[in-house]
Amino acid sequence: MNAPSSPFPLDSTLSAAAAKVEPKVVAWRRDFHANPELGNREVRTAKVVADHLRALGFDEVREKVAHTGVVGILKGGKPGPVVALRADMDALPVAEEVDVPFKSTVRTEWNGQQCGVMHACGHDAHTAILMGVAEVLAGMRAQIPGTVTFVFQPAEETPPIGEDGGARMMIEQGCLENPKVGAIFGLHVTSIFPTGMIGYRSGPFMASADDFRIFVRGVQTHAAMPWRGVDPIVVGAQIVTGLQTIVSRRMNIAQEPSIVTVGVFHGGVRHNIIPDEVKMEGTIRTFDEAQRDEIHGHVKRISEMIAASGGATAKVHIHKWYDVTVNDPKLTDWSIPTLGRFAGEANVKVVDKVCGAEDFSFYQKKVPGFFYFVGCTPKDKDASTAAPNHSPRFFVDEACMKLGVQSLSGLALDWLAANG
Repeated sequence: MNAPSSPFPLDSTLSAAAAKVEPKVVAWRRDFHANPELGNREVRTAKVVADHLRALGFDEVREKVAHTGVVGILKGGKPGPVVALRADMDALPVAEEVDVPFKSTVRTEWNGQQCGVMHACGHDAHTAILMGVAEVLAGMRAQIPGTVTFVFQPAEETPPIGEDGGARMMIEQGCLENPKVGAIFGLHVTSIFPTGMIGYRSGPFMASADDFRIFVRGVQTHAAMPWRGVDPIVVGAQIVTGLQTIVSRRMNIAQEPSIVTVGVFHGGVRHNIIPDEVKMEGTIRTFDEAQRDEIHGHVKRISEMIAASGGATAKVHIHKWYDVTVNDPKLTDWSIPTLGRFAGEANVKVVDKVCGAEDFSFYQKKVPGFFYFVGCTPKDKDASTAAPNHSPRFFVDEACMKLGVQSLSGLALDWLAANG
């Protein structure tokens, strides 16, 4: 697989088409932003996407993949391989605080609780960008040497409790088959970089994500007579401290970073009662699958042994969510010249590993994949202090979306040309 020695012959056509579709991309993004939908509930969003692909004359449009996903197949006018492009469609249970005319006022129920709904991670931009790519490439299909599979995925932010969904379910239901995909590309807007910048990393890029719950069982008693019971709050506090030694003392941090964080600690209902039980919840982030399994063992062992030493018991439940997002090294190296043509070589940079997680990782376990960041903080603002993704104040500079359309389109066209 060799990158073209000179710019792809269709670069000027692509750039002109991206500029032409840009107002539509902005309008789609604002519409999705004002009408956000949570994971596995993206019914309206999916319809807008499917209707758009059909209007463009796609060869095939599959709906209700992994509940609400959409897969579109665009066959080029020339024979060749198959490349996939992916966008996620779901919003987050966040009440928006950004004052824009298309601000979300949607409220709904998520996992049994009332909440606001906001595109606080930029998936509205991702969906609109990929719709723009669909229009650009549909207009060039006679010159495309192969097939492009468009994957519009629900529930990247995880499905509701008790439901399946996301990338894993999209794969199980055949989004990379018929036709069989040879490589996949995806992007993510981020406020940690200014508009115009693209960030990437070869190999491990984003962390795996697992959550854990620990139930510490003691013996309830009067708070004035702690010797009559077993205090699970004290034991739980010791477990929290013990878990912090996993990364600092048990893991080879010179090899890969990792994180063990306790984010929830619940116990007791009254100031003068030592309760029977304490519940803790937390997250584990790693960049290496062997370290991931090792940390799981440490969390279980430390929790159970500290509890036993205090006369209590601990039950540990660990749920694996997303694997490490690993950019295929060869595909990454190959992709950089293409990104540089559209963003400018000086604006395409290697960035630090990110402890956030992405279920794009599941696609990368099936086919070579490349995932990259597109900056979305206005150039007159300080990206280091901008509200991060998942914040109720997260803001997308819509000027970034044209680069998203150009880069994804260019990667698809270049890859097909190089592998035909």
